[in-house]
Amino acid sequence: MKKSYPYLTLLALVVFNFLNANAQISKAEIRATGLTCSMCSNAINKQLKALPEVANITTDLNTNTFTVTLNENTSITPKTFKQSVEKAGFFIGSLLLTSKTSSIKNEKYIVVDAKTMDSEEVTYQVLDKGYVTDKEYKKLSKSLKKMGTYLANNEDDFHIKILN
Repeated sequence: MKKSYPYLTLLALVVFNFLNANAQISKAEIRATGLTCSMCSNAINKQLKALPEVANITTDLNTNTFTVTLNENTSITPKTFKQSVEKAGFFIGSLLLTSKTSSIKNEKYIVVDAKTMDSEEVTYQVLDKGYVTDKEYKKLSKSLKKMGTYLANNEDDFHIKILN
């Protein structure tokens, strides 16, 4: 008599989909809001450096921008960056990510512009609430109101604009 293992099959599918849902991000450019001094910058740096996927961080104090280089073949989502910045007590004003084009072609990354992705690597901006300023989010909500997934504010879906 042959035994069936439906739970193992289901578990394998869930794990496979989870691993595919994360883009292989190689670089993140985070512009933080609310910083007033270098100690603020240090708090964000500390939170980002605590991530095992991070290889290097450079900071521009004039623009409050953190450029994070990630280790190869890591799976990380934009949500991880948001949580790290917020854990330090600040917010993201802009999040630009660079990853392989093939890794963002799944249901978790929703492209809101019609730009084609011709190169192997693509840079894109996350447009969801918490990844742009409140003022920018209000403007985007009006222009993307026909896109039901945008207004749903699902924290596991990422609406992106291709920049290159």
